[in-house]
Amino acid sequence: MQQNLEVMALNLNKNLKLYYSISEVAALLNVNESAIRFWEKDFPFIIPSKSKKGTRYYTKREIKKIRLVVYLLKERKLTIDGAKKLLKDDKKIDKTHAIVMTLEHIRDEIASLRAAFDKHLNIETSNEKNAEEDV
Repeated sequence: MQQNLEVMALNLNKNLKLYYSISEVAALLNVNESAIRFWEKDFPFIIPSKSKKGTRYYTKREIKKIRLVVYLLKERKLTIDGAKKLLKDDKKIDKTHAIVMTLEHIRDEIASLRAAFDKHLNIETSNEKNAEEDV
């Protein structure tokens, strides 16, 4: 039960962060920071917040937009012009992307639950072995 609370706390803390640096976003999406900066110019709907120094900070909403661009360019293998045209002409891509992102989120949550369950199972098994050795 204790571990379940730890897993839930981890999930809750993950949602507390409001702004992400460009390096965090790049690592999250497995792309270069320079690509993100480049896409900001080509896709005007990506608008990060900037500090007085010019440091970019991305909200979850901006990360979703960048993830859509990554999906179009990397998964669908579109060119930048092709992605721009598709985004202008077809709003169905947003629904498809939302479904893909939801499924990926579900997969990640299942994986974290499985890891927590496996860890819990290993602790229980080792406790049982220790109890048998004591007898």
